[in-house]
Amino acid sequence: MKIAVIGAGAMGLRYGVLLQEVGNDVDFVEPWEPSYRAIRKQGGVYVSRDHQNQHLVPVDVYLPSEYDQNPELVILFTKQMQSDEAMHACSHFIGEHTYVLTNQNGIGSVDVIRKFVPDERIIAGIALIATVLDAPGKVDFMGAKGAAHTQLVNVTEKPDAFTLKVVQEFEKAGMNPTLQTNYMGTLWSKLLMNSVINTLCTLMDITMGEYVAYSGAHALTRRLIEEGYEAGRADGVQFMQSREEMAEIIEHESSKVNPLHRPSMYQDMVNGRPTEVDYINGYIVKAAKKHGLEVKSHEMLVDLLHLAEQVQQLKSADAAD
Repeated sequence: MKIAVIGAGAMGLRYGVLLQEVGNDVDFVEPWEPSYRAIRKQGGVYVSRDHQNQHLVPVDVYLPSEYDQNPELVILFTKQMQSDEAMHACSHFIGEHTYVLTNQNGIGSVDVIRKFVPDERIIAGIALIATVLDAPGKVDFMGAKGAAHTQLVNVTEKPDAFTLKVVQEFEKAGMNPTLQTNYMGTLWSKLLMNSVINTLCTLMDITMGEYVAYSGAHALTRRLIEEGYEAGRADGVQFMQSREEMAEIIEHESSKVNPLHRPSMYQDMVNGRPTEVDYINGYIVKAAKKHGLEVKSHEMLVDLLHLAEQVQQLKSADAAD
């Protein structure tokens, strides 16, 4: 399969490298020039797993303006707030038969993608994969090989032949895909997890394991889940798990699967980049307000995260003086 990955960050690199390793023809289209330059200079991407066995994987990387090929599948893996600019910059190589797949954190990018392709050619979903970008062009795959999980879902909720082909390639790449037919239910399952783990671990500067070890973690998790479920149900979401099951998933992922991991929002924060909180907790707040509901805990987390972003920017500015 001919694949173009838009965004050579942590997750874009992981998806692209894994799919390339099993025989797909993968190109990286990188709008962020520091990453593009690093990969070109190195002649590829430095990949390690759990901080070990760093090695150079040759890859092809292009700026959007340079790329003129015709991929069958485009995988969008920029940050949510960069999706619109990236899709506009890359629209010239998205053909009339090209599918676009997104497994980005938060909810919002599908509304951007459907400006360029119809719903019938959009595959969404979620990734339960911990990955760290150590530096531009240097990525660390967290977890044992084959331990990652993905869930794919057609926006139309009607899987077609091409989607089944994508699922097969994900299976060969060890990404353990599950094909779902509940579009918003699939996205909200990861949204709720991120609204707890990403945001709290970032605010408190702790790992996922350190969070669930806190004596009040279960009650705090349930409070956020309850608010999220109320907002989602009002917005027409048919959840795939009960509240209790979602709390158990969060505890299991944090204590057993990735206890030492610091989520992507934390990585953005410490590197002075804007976080995706408006597309995670902020999305829950918007859904609630649309239906006259209050989700005070999520509102507070959005405000605190933006305050933390501003504090980080001030610290960075002071350090530069």
